[in-house]
Amino acid sequence: MELIGENGQPQYGEFNQPITHINYRDFDLRSVMDRPRPRWARYWAFNQFQFVSVQGADWLMGLAVVDLKLVSNAFIYIHDFRTGETREKRWLNPLAIGCHLDPFPEKGTCRFKRGGTEILIEGEGDNRRVSVLGEGIDLDLQLSDDRHPLRLCSRAGYAGWVFTRKSAGLPVGGRLRWGEKTYTIDGDLRGTVDWSCGFMRRETAWNWACLAGVTDSGRTVGLNLAAGVNETGVTENALWIDGIRIKLDLARFAFDRYEPGSSWRVTTSDGRVDLRFQPEGVRRERINAVLLASNFRQFAGTFNGTVTDNDGATLKIENMRGLIEDHFARW
Repeated sequence: MELIGENGQPQYGEFNQPITHINYRDFDLRSVMDRPRPRWARYWAFNQFQFVSVQGADWLMGLAVVDLKLVSNAFIYIHDFRTGETREKRWLNPLAIGCHLDPFPEKGTCRFKRGGTEILIEGEGDNRRVSVLGEGIDLDLQLSDDRHPLRLCSRAGYAGWVFTRKSAGLPVGGRLRWGEKTYTIDGDLRGTVDWSCGFMRRETAWNWACLAGVTDSGRTVGLNLAAGVNETGVTENALWIDGIRIKLDLARFAFDRYEPGSSWRVTTSDGRVDLRFQPEGVRRERINAVLLASNFRQFAGTFNGTVTDNDGATLKIENMRGLIEDHFARW
């Protein structure tokens, strides 16, 4: 199924069926004064990214590829909770040279190349494979059983829209070597996937949280929460328990932006989520260019609290690793 209909407008809302093609070139893009924009403007105004994480008791990894047309960037980092060490590599390509993201959320390929480093993300139905090779990094990661993702499209600003496909709590396998260190990817870890694109608001700010892990009782939990983005008629808030998605209501993030090491409280208005988050490692980026800007802080840390399933049963979240983000972007 394609996202843009014959009238040049996207379908809005949540989707239980796969959106196989983001045919954004068919979008009837207009100015805020309703003036049709040329076809080339649809290409340059369209942003797209993928983010993948692996989370476990001992370490956590985040990886992203971002295509903003004027520039593309990619990063990978690991936070080791045992040592407190954070390792990071990041790359930037002007005019998105060496970067390609297919507009196919389910089966598409995402590729980023810079020098001798290549990042590749390939989707195939319920599975996704991620590889990184170069600069001392050798990653071969598989995420599987992605059967109940959250798919939605929401309005963005006056004339734009955003599509996102998210999953959390996925089984993972593979290998990761970074320099002299080898990190074990086994059944005790879980993963997340974020595939997003669209004609986004010129200036966007949001908070976001995700976790993926296994409780002491052996149940798999995944969580995706956001506030400030994708909130026009829908939300991108969802909880996965043993792979089954539970839709959540509005999310609230209580924190002190200017005390980045202080704890956060994350709740939902339906009462299903009540968590505390203690930051440990952080990946930050601050860019203030003429056309583009980013004030980005993504914290690796530990969640404690409770989540509630569809039957009203409460699950304790105890020392489960995850991520929280505070981000301003000018695209």
